[in-house]
Amino acid sequence: MTVTVVAAVIVDDGGRVLAAQRAEPPALVGGWEFPGGKVDPGEGEIEALVRECREELGVEVAVGERVGGDWPLSAGYVLRVWLATVASGTPEAKEHLALRWLEPGEYYDVAWLGADLPVMEAVEKLLAQG
Repeated sequence: MTVTVVAAVIVDDGGRVLAAQRAEPPALVGGWEFPGGKVDPGEGEIEALVRECREELGVEVAVGERVGGDWPLSAGYVLRVWLATVASGTPEAKEHLALRWLEPGEYYDVAWLGADLPVMEAVEKLLAQG
């Protein structure tokens, strides 16, 4: 059975993208990712995305278009990603070591985790199209 993991690429009006630094597990500590997490049994993907952003960042998000298809993770896991904006609240690092808003031109200034790097590349192309 494949486990679905959802992630939000949170973008603001200036084209900045929110990156989150992993606090766990040990193999991923310090790496940068897009916030999100596993879809719970009986939960919809968008519902999970909204819940994860609430839990991890303390914000409500408005979910936009999906980015790409299924992004492969480790065995048995698949990543599905959506663009999102902050509808209310200010992002806080509740479950991460740090958060960072990356300006256009700074998108690769953090050490993205292997699964998130190709997503950032796809997002950069989407944002460039306007």
